[in-house]
Amino acid sequence: QGHLSRFLAFGLGLSVTAVESDGRLASMAERFDQELLRELGKTGVPPGNEGPPRRRQNRAPPPPLTPRCPHHVAGRLDPGAPWGEFLLPPDPPGLGPAAQNPLREPGGSEGGSRVLVTGLHACGDLSPALLRHFARSPSVAAVASVGCCYMKLSTAPAPLGYPLGYPLSTWVARLPGHQLSYRAREGACHALEEYTGRLDGESSCLRAHCYRAVLETLIRAADPSKKRPGVQTVKKSHTLTFPQYARLGLPRVGLDPATVPLDSEAVVAMLEQQHKVVAFFSLTQLLAPLVETLILLDRLLYLREQGFQCALVPLFDPRFSPRNLVLVAARTPLSTVLSGLDEDSSEDEDTGVAEPHGEGQS
Repeated sequence: QGHLSRFLAFGLGLSVTAVESDGRLASMAERFDQELLRELGKTGVPPGNEGPPRRRQNRAPPPPLTPRCPHHVAGRLDPGAPWGEFLLPPDPPGLGPAAQNPLREPGGSEGGSRVLVTGLHACGDLSPALLRHFARSPSVAAVASVGCCYMKLSTAPAPLGYPLGYPLSTWVARLPGHQLSYRAREGACHALEEYTGRLDGESSCLRAHCYRAVLETLIRAADPSKKRPGVQTVKKSHTLTFPQYARLGLPRVGLDPATVPLDSEAVVAMLEQQHKVVAFFSLTQLLAPLVETLILLDRLLYLREQGFQCALVPLFDPRFSPRNLVLVAARTPLSTVLSGLDEDSSEDEDTGVAEPHGEGQS
């Protein structure tokens, strides 16, 4: 919905092209941009005079807000496409105008300037695609990547001879036992810090894990082909009874709740095993940082193999967002690119920005 692009454009005054595969979301982002413009107009405060900054006095004030909207395009990034065909029209068609690659001009972007490619929580193969296209295109001056949804990474060899998802680096590809199962990659996406808080408080939210385990057992019994059913999150599931939860979840995988026994003795017996589900999930959470570290280091090693300087930066407290490690690479020395980062990231009582756990790691 364009929150990152909106901040980069209005907050930092940058020229931003935002790509979203769903044309409806791209249109929604444009509406949010216009709402922000209207709100700025209502305040009657000229951009740059929004009042005293909520920062320490020894820091530079934030840049003034600008009325510069991001450019939203509906398209998708093809992980295997050459750079000139990087952006493709949405599929299925009809959700928005066909996207044009903003870097197709010989000089780089449409204006001839070099660009930063960035993705916040770029899902699955999207993160590796951004890194590969940075490595291939001189028009891209730098990349900043925050990954997400590791279970959606491609793990099979790419038909074109170069990696698509995991592993990316030659070093990890030659490492015995480097393969990661779907379950391992899925577990790496969970929030260890948040789960620890639930365990400490014996939160009723823990019930949701048992509900999901029982529901998936019932789904596989009803349709063995659904090995990894994509049941979307049911909001506030811990406040529901299991039959209520199942009646919301089953239709999402194409099953009729009336055809699935939801209150049988077998279901009751499984629900009584909640403590075992919590114990199992806790063990997977302990391994999650190890798996995520391997995936992120693989990406860092890939960029180093291409000759680039790069770093994994713990940019903020993982309790704010568990995906707090940002992979940064540039065609200029990183000491210049990352100058002042530690100062900007230090703890601020007014803004709630937390200090990173350590220096930028690589």
